[in-house]
Amino acid sequence: MSTDDAELASLVAPLREAPDATVLAFDFDGTLAAVVDDPAAAVPIPGVPALLDELAGRYRRVVAISGRPVGFLARHLPGTVALSGLYGLESLVDGVVADHPDAAAWRPIVHDAASEAEEASAPGAALEGMLVEPKGLSLTLHVRTRPELEPAAVELARSLAERLGLEARPAKRSVELHPPIEVDKGTALREQIEAVEASAALFAGDDLGDLRAVEALGHLADVGTLRAAVAVAVGGPELPTALADRAALVLPGPDAVPALLRALLA
Repeated sequence: MSTDDAELASLVAPLREAPDATVLAFDFDGTLAAVVDDPAAAVPIPGVPALLDELAGRYRRVVAISGRPVGFLARHLPGTVALSGLYGLESLVDGVVADHPDAAAWRPIVHDAASEAEEASAPGAALEGMLVEPKGLSLTLHVRTRPELEPAAVELARSLAERLGLEARPAKRSVELHPPIEVDKGTALREQIEAVEASAALFAGDDLGDLRAVEALGHLADVGTLRAAVAVAVGGPELPTALADRAALVLPGPDAVPALLRALLA
């Protein structure tokens, strides 16, 4: 066994001791899938769906917690994996789709924000080249291929948020608009853990939004809800320092995630 394998085995040992009481939670983009210029082109790292399916048969719950809609996640991940989409605004668990009870009223407002953003990014407009990704209950403005547009995209998001009552949140080479509902990856992770009364959990992520999940994991450990809590940061040139500092382990990138999944299965 290599040093890396030994480190992974040691890290996940407390989780493997009681898999039937353990939740395994993962971000999608930058964790289960590589970050790509076109969000629609993102796919899981080869082998990851099969490994997640096997883990779901052994652990209490395996869940993907993502800013993506559950419809997108369901096309790429096995049905045995629970899904928490749009930072917890919607979920798909055991075949049942559910929206946050306060979310429905915000769909037309998010739609209006998306329409304005698409006008601002149309050919010849000030933000031409910005990619607008409507998600139903939220909206992301991507500038990965046009990083020079980031300040203007952030200002547009701020303006839309102020005018329409939404919240603007920074992300990797993007800015997101959400309804002012108190959900994030931390609340989503807590819900998943509490739903199955788990006593151990792992979360792996790579972005600023994932920091909330890592903080929630630490809090649940501090108050005694979890006997074991493992936070993993998935690295890359854009890994936030704050996330790396809170993680028990920093993987070099999404290509290293299958090794973590295999360690959980060993």
